[in-house]
Amino acid sequence: MDSIDYYNKYAATVFEDTAEQDMSDIMEEFLSCMEEGDTILDLGCGSGRDSLTFYDMGYDVTPMDGSEEMCKLAEIHTDMDVLHMDFWDMSFEDAFDGIWACASLIHIPKKELPKMLDKISAALKKDGVVYMSFHKGNFEGFAGERYFSDYTEREMERIIKESNGLKLIKMWETEDKGYSSSHENGTWLNVLARKA
Repeated sequence: MDSIDYYNKYAATVFEDTAEQDMSDIMEEFLSCMEEGDTILDLGCGSGRDSLTFYDMGYDVTPMDGSEEMCKLAEIHTDMDVLHMDFWDMSFEDAFDGIWACASLIHIPKKELPKMLDKISAALKKDGVVYMSFHKGNFEGFAGERYFSDYTEREMERIIKESNGLKLIKMWETEDKGYSSSHENGTWLNVLARKA
């Protein structure tokens, strides 16, 4: 079973576990780089929790998820159109002021993350900002039914430095807020980067 199949199969459980999480502290960091009305791609929107918050705050948000079942639940939860698309099929060019990838890149194999960052960079407008979160650590492989890639600060700094057009703004750690989507690693590595 790949990760998309997992989220299709367990969409209701994932929704229940994540829909009410308070992400306000982390959102504040991201939104400090944005202006009201800016365009935001919620990449891997899951329940739609964050898309709804951004929308209510006056941002022009595009919710997107690779899981068809999560998209259905997010549309009900947010009353918004949710784009169902595999991340690898993205072909946006200079389209968004910000990209919010909250725990949505954690299933991408490490060797493929640089290619995904190229897609993210292409989708951002000049000076656009991306927020990403990963489990902190050295693990890579299957944990249960899903594949996970964890990162250390040093590893992430190198990846961002070598990326095509992204510059690190800030990196910080937070503890899990009650729902650990992986292998019981409760520390998250939060990354803010800007398109140069």
